[in-house]
Amino acid sequence: MKEIFFAVPGDIKTQSGGYIYDRRLALELGLQGRSLTHLELGNSYPNPTNAHASDAALALLALPADSIVIIDGLALGAMDAEVVAELKAQLVALVHHPLALEGDLDHTRRESLFNSERINLGHAKRVIVPSPHTAQLLISDYSVSPDRITVARPGIDRPDGTASLRNPPLILSVGIQVPRKGHDVLLRALASIKQLRWNATIAGPALDADYASSLLVLAEELGLEDRVTFAGLVSDDEISALYRSASLFALATRFEGYGMVFGEAMAHGLPIVSCAAGAVSETVPLAAARLVEPNNPSAFGAALAELLENHVLRAELASASLEAGGNLISWEYSAALVGEMLDSLPAENN
Repeated sequence: MKEIFFAVPGDIKTQSGGYIYDRRLALELGLQGRSLTHLELGNSYPNPTNAHASDAALALLALPADSIVIIDGLALGAMDAEVVAELKAQLVALVHHPLALEGDLDHTRRESLFNSERINLGHAKRVIVPSPHTAQLLISDYSVSPDRITVARPGIDRPDGTASLRNPPLILSVGIQVPRKGHDVLLRALASIKQLRWNATIAGPALDADYASSLLVLAEELGLEDRVTFAGLVSDDEISALYRSASLFALATRFEGYGMVFGEAMAHGLPIVSCAAGAVSETVPLAAARLVEPNNPSAFGAALAELLENHVLRAELASASLEAGGNLISWEYSAALVGEMLDSLPAENN
């Protein structure tokens, strides 16, 4: 087996879907008996400082031609195209979602990221994506040929413990605090149903400090400070306890390349309220959810109210959610698909 280098920007232990995917994939590839070395790139990607860009170039250009380098798309999409073109190691891209689809970019930056990611993906021997939706985006918009793409959906860890529902019902949202996750939409939706009995918890690290601060201000302006808890970064045990105590899961996302938290919610049998954005519609079965258009607090609030008030419907969606969760793949299976692709690469770059 070829030596593998896995280049990931920032701390791979970061609690977000993309980083969890990266470290679980790395773990499972190692369990397959592969030699895998983690390369930590600077944490400023996708807006790298000059120092971080230079350090990444030096590290990546030094990799031997008989090795494979998997580069997380958070970094690859923003790298200097000349550096990527000069790599001796065989390049495998890992694209969670295209960088240009982040929700808070101006037109100039969005176009710049689109162009750099499209060019750099052209140098990849293979591309790993978490969903058919992301695969289709790369085929239609980024000129990636289908034969170069491996769809490796995230795996799921089966939850332990039994449900211990809170009263009033807990609405749980799990997602990093960045604009793409739509927590501002969720807050406005919750403000529209204050007459109902519920509490809400938003769990996830504040990766965008300005946005996280704006959420606190918005919650206070909407009179939700006593009903919405911002849990921030939580441990695995804490998030498991939150899933077990929740009555429904809500994420007002603006785009998802897959949405690993939906798998977690389904594994716990939670009915889901979210948005028909990106890969959500193919990740979450309609029988388990109410999906509304993105950026629509009124529609999102109405969907939440429907499930809070109709206990029979909520139970039906919960049952469908649990059934769907039982059909999700394991991380071992997902990594096996990647392993087969890696074994198919030629002996050396050419």
